[in-house]
Amino acid sequence: MKVLDIFAGAGGFSLGFKNGGCEIIGAIEVDTWAAETFAFNHPDTRVIKSNVEEIDDDTILKTFRTSKPDIILGSPPCQGFSICSKHNGDPKDPRNSLFEEFVRFGKILNPKIMIMENVPNLIKARTSEKKLLIDIIKSELSKYGYFVYHSILEAVNYGVPQIRKRLFVIASKKELHHPFPKPTHSPTLDDLFSFILKKTPTLWEAISDLPNIEAREGAEVMDYTSEPLNEFQKKIRNKSDKVYNHLAMKHAKRTVERFKSMEWGQSSADVLEHLKPYKRNSNGILSEKVYDQNNRRMHPDKPCHTIPASFYANFVHPYRHRNFTAREGARIQTFPDTYMFKGKPTVVSHKLLEREGRFDEKYLCQYNQIGNAVPPLLAEAIARNLLKQIQ
Repeated sequence: MKVLDIFAGAGGFSLGFKNGGCEIIGAIEVDTWAAETFAFNHPDTRVIKSNVEEIDDDTILKTFRTSKPDIILGSPPCQGFSICSKHNGDPKDPRNSLFEEFVRFGKILNPKIMIMENVPNLIKARTSEKKLLIDIIKSELSKYGYFVYHSILEAVNYGVPQIRKRLFVIASKKELHHPFPKPTHSPTLDDLFSFILKKTPTLWEAISDLPNIEAREGAEVMDYTSEPLNEFQKKIRNKSDKVYNHLAMKHAKRTVERFKSMEWGQSSADVLEHLKPYKRNSNGILSEKVYDQNNRRMHPDKPCHTIPASFYANFVHPYRHRNFTAREGARIQTFPDTYMFKGKPTVVSHKLLEREGRFDEKYLCQYNQIGNAVPPLLAEAIARNLLKQIQ
């Protein structure tokens, strides 16, 4: 089965389908660094760096005339569901959004399968006329002869050491009796299900073999310092002889002291007053707003919380007094160690870059690319389940 990935990002969705037995023939991604990451890790795939809205119908047909995709994957940015002209109807209607581009590719190329991934809250969203967005999405896809199914899948149920829920919409030319994969793992097993399911790795089981570094330590390329300690680590290393993207944040001494005072489950909101964050550019004035979700120390013996695009500031390592490295985030997302992320580890605020007109610097950093991705293990479970039914 040939796969085209639009809104491709760093390639987690594609990697899962490749590992599931598919051939990734094409990817479209507008961000320079994410496209570089995809191209480096999928050297046999044609990567088109472009905004999908700027690719006309004829170009799509010409590009994929000789190698037509059987499957189209896509993760239209969730903010796309509120993009439209003031004079073009309801801004929450997906027909006014980047979802429309996803449908357009399906209309032109007529693949056997189309799969969209997005945030779970989309399932509850309604237009100004109180219509459910998910119903509009399913209706749009069914116009072109697809049976359409949707479900919210939990990544921990497929071996991903992370509490991550995502909405998947599957459109198939052939009616499917089991459109979504059955769980293969569980973070908590009892005797009743232990012979059916495997145990989901914990956070510490996912990252404990990586080189032990403190704040301001690490490197983009470094050696392993231990052997893999379990089957997950052995598999995720993927025979790599180096560790990539394992560079710790350059925390100030005061930030390290704050992290030292935190126990598992605590965040910056729980520390003593004198250790709380300062206001930006305030010369030592404590911030009045301390967000409970920022810099929370993760528990080692549980799956990690959801890895978002800005996870460099969301989580504190369970034992070290620093935030996660990009590689630790990649492990939690189930990218193999051989998968290298291009671009800078972090960039300054995109809002600041826009305000200062520095659009040439507004790229997705390594953390953004990792946090935005579909976990490859979850994507692989979806792929294997579908291939059994449509080949």
